[in-house]
Amino acid sequence: MRIHYLIPLFASILLASCADLEVAPKAATPVAAIAEAELAFKAGRHEQAFQMLQTAAFAFPLEKAPWIRMAQLRFERGQYGEAINNAAHAIELDPEDKLAHTILAVSGLRVSSKALTDLTEKHKISGDVRTEAQELAKLMRATLGEDVLVPLGSQSASKPLIRRPVTPPGKPSSGSDPFANLK
Repeated sequence: MRIHYLIPLFASILLASCADLEVAPKAATPVAAIAEAELAFKAGRHEQAFQMLQTAAFAFPLEKAPWIRMAQLRFERGQYGEAINNAAHAIELDPEDKLAHTILAVSGLRVSSKALTDLTEKHKISGDVRTEAQELAKLMRATLGEDVLVPLGSQSASKPLIRRPVTPPGKPSSGSDPFANLK
């Protein structure tokens, strides 16, 4: 009979301890979840806002908006590694999203710039940027097996080079038949 008295006691203790926990309400839509997270962020509860966005991202796995908002907030706080991860996840969901690509690119540049600055300062690296670029170009030419990476005075690197058919030696070029060289 003593057990019957202990069960309600333990149940009431358990319920009382759960009442102190702050549980974020589940939003019905991604837009509502982002709005709730915005309110938390503006109130200075940054980590809670990120948790709310993560919860929304996992609750709506095909929705990119929570991932993009997390990327934006991380970027604004200078947490570029996290911004890159969040933007990359948004790109997986929508490869055409310009904002996610922009956050990814700029965050990557900021991380690279910081790493280069740290490397230069810590290892007392100094030198001309042009010399470093020339060394890099030399390494790229050697790796690719090319004497020239982009011919000077020719088309830009973004346009594909158009190759004109070359007439084999000993064969006259026929101006009237464009397929003569293929026969």
